[in-house]
Amino acid sequence: MNYDVIVIGSGPGGYVAAIRCAQLGMKTAIVEKYKTLGGTCLNVGCIPSKALLDSSEHFFNAAHTFAEHGIQLADLKVDLPQMIKRKQGVVDANVQGVQFLMKKNKIDVHQGLGSFIDAHTLTVKKDDGSDEQITAKNFIIATGSKPMSFPSMQIDKKRIISSTEALTLTEVPRHLIIIGAGVIGAELGSVYARIGAKVSFVEYADSMIPTMDKTMGKELQRAVKKLGADFYFNHKVTSVVNKGDEVEVIADTPKGEQITLTGDYCLVSVGRRPYTDGLNLEAAGLSTSQKGQIEVDDHLQTKVPHIYAIGDVIRGAMLAHKAEEEGVFVAETIAGQKPHINYRLIPGVVYTWPEVASVGYTEEEVKKEGIPYKVGSFPFKALGRARASMDLDGLVKVLAHKETDEILGVHIIGARAADMIAEAVVAMEYRASAEDVARMSHAHPTYTEAMKEACLAATENRAIHV
Repeated sequence: MNYDVIVIGSGPGGYVAAIRCAQLGMKTAIVEKYKTLGGTCLNVGCIPSKALLDSSEHFFNAAHTFAEHGIQLADLKVDLPQMIKRKQGVVDANVQGVQFLMKKNKIDVHQGLGSFIDAHTLTVKKDDGSDEQITAKNFIIATGSKPMSFPSMQIDKKRIISSTEALTLTEVPRHLIIIGAGVIGAELGSVYARIGAKVSFVEYADSMIPTMDKTMGKELQRAVKKLGADFYFNHKVTSVVNKGDEVEVIADTPKGEQITLTGDYCLVSVGRRPYTDGLNLEAAGLSTSQKGQIEVDDHLQTKVPHIYAIGDVIRGAMLAHKAEEEGVFVAETIAGQKPHINYRLIPGVVYTWPEVASVGYTEEEVKKEGIPYKVGSFPFKALGRARASMDLDGLVKVLAHKETDEILGVHIIGARAADMIAEAVVAMEYRASAEDVARMSHAHPTYTEAMKEACLAATENRAIHV
């Protein structure tokens, strides 16, 4: 079977790339190692974690805020198996949706492990032991990433777990120790803290979500602390041991001392690594960097020109929507078009509550690069909509160029921040100034008024409601 394009991997980057290739008239196939399509995001990442986040948030509100709303409940309890069952139903529906899209766009799906024989030929090893060979003019490698660990914290999938196992626990942990307070750790920590677990974060950096604007990390810590979480920043984990019914975590403190934490589960959340295992890249004339990444040029071409790579296996943030943009980019490049991606304007989101969302420069970055800037911020507690919903935590922070007023970065922590950030992305794609946004009408009462007010604050400190 000969194709114009073979996409290896069916995550958000892979299946979107395949659909765009098919839309552009190319004979397209997709190769997926696992029995279901959708990759990490749909099966054990973005979608299932958001399902659990929503379920746990409903429980938390029922326990802590419903009475204030005049809703009385009795004998409230967590049914974790039902939460997990609902989560799986959400996953299954999304996976079936991707399968439908493959059929709709006449994309052939080959289930099995794809491995290069040469630069134009792939063998697909199936679960039943058989294999088939397929060829293509072009390849798109979109095999994603896997949870990472270090020698001192080996994942055993029992008591020492990764994000994958954290999505299928059958009991609420008494004490969940989380190594890493980044996006994944913060989200899953929130899930279990809301439903009754004691949660402790052990983080090597000096704040939560350390890759984002520092203000966001401080505000998120304040919110998560209300759930009863403990934080150990600037701590280096030296040992994680499964002792049967409990896990012992030893870490070095900033003062050079040691602390020991004991819990019934330890979630290792120290990042993800590019996943190229089994691809036999050498047969296609390719290799990976020291970080395990496939190196690409500005067109996302590898050193073998007809082989492209996208998503988590290449440089840049490991984000589903980044992979999607790259999938479309490559498909259109193969078709002879001239697409573009502004990587600075790919937003990042943390789906805790309050949510966190950022796009553009952080304040630390503009300082480091010597860019003259000004800051405007506006607290959610000054919003009528936030008061009505009792979502008072958070703020919008806008960074604008001190001389031109062009918006350089927007950082939001608060209710619906994940949706609100889209306004900032649109504005920045069109190189809007803070005053441009400040002069646009925003419906009242809404959370997005905070964006307008923060831009007013950045424009000669003109915020109205604070």
